[in-house]
Amino acid sequence: MKQKIPNSFGLDVYAQHLVTVTSVEELHVAWQQAAAKQMPIMIIGEGSNTLFTTDFQGMIIVNRIKGIAVNETSTDWQLKVGAGEKWHDLVTYTVEGAMPGLENLALIPGCVGSAPIQNIGAYGVEFKKVANYVELYELATGKILTIDDGQYGYRDSIFKQKYADGYAVVAVGIRLAKKWQPVLTYGELKNFDAQTVTAKMIFDKVCAIRRSKLPDPHVLGNAGSFFKNPIVDQSVVNTLLAHYPTMPIYPQNNQCAKLSSGWLIDQCGLKGYQIGGAAVHQQHALVLVNQNRATSQDIVDLARYIRDSVVQKFAVNLSPEIRFIGQFGEINADKLLERVDGTS
Repeated sequence: MKQKIPNSFGLDVYAQHLVTVTSVEELHVAWQQAAAKQMPIMIIGEGSNTLFTTDFQGMIIVNRIKGIAVNETSTDWQLKVGAGEKWHDLVTYTVEGAMPGLENLALIPGCVGSAPIQNIGAYGVEFKKVANYVELYELATGKILTIDDGQYGYRDSIFKQKYADGYAVVAVGIRLAKKWQPVLTYGELKNFDAQTVTAKMIFDKVCAIRRSKLPDPHVLGNAGSFFKNPIVDQSVVNTLLAHYPTMPIYPQNNQCAKLSSGWLIDQCGLKGYQIGGAAVHQQHALVLVNQNRATSQDIVDLARYIRDSVVQKFAVNLSPEIRFIGQFGEINADKLLERVDGTS
């Protein structure tokens, strides 16, 4: 019997088989069962950064491997965290335990295992800043690989590339320096005094900002920021600034600049725009929501409309930040949005 796949969009999508695992041993057994039947396999945390474009014709393994261990040295705290721990619970744990460094990443949905894969980031901090190592379980051999260099990029890592198939993140190593320096470069955080601010103050402010702008997935289905912020050449920036002098830009190190996808979408007048049961959130244009029993196709159609609208107005391409999952596994989101029929 098909089972509903956990996903923060709240979509009615199903898998042929769904198994929840709480240990590496259980993960191996589940994988062996699927492999014996030659079934496609997909490992997820909370399904918070995914769009299942259709039912999954295989086994979904829900990773609930938990545990937090802390090793303290003279210079830092070294944490080993189970991939199935909720990310925000980890951030809360470190802030309450007076181990600063993760406070800017508060309230990011999903599990710890997704953090290195996606190189999650918010309010001026990316996961790579605190990354120590990642433990991967090689499904075919049962070996544990420890990867020290995640080759992190903007919402990218080696775990999305070389280790995308046949491996599962089972634990994540995080290093938090005792010589803490607050990151106050983004938005309202700039109002804090770097000499007196505490990690708890940043944590509380980030939580307040996110709760005011972003809908709770348990109330209104969504996957957070849907599109990446595009990085474009300085020549493109100069052209756009000539027409939109107040456009927010974030200079990068390589003669490029990052643009705000939310601002671009908002300038297209798309807040509240709806296709089927899917809509652009009224408060945050970068968030697509399940407004009224949306289907996967509604969300794909809305994303394509947004992408086309931004291209027409600004000649800038938006690329989805979230992962698109088809009936047999992950699919290329950019290519899907380019297609007219929306099938996978």
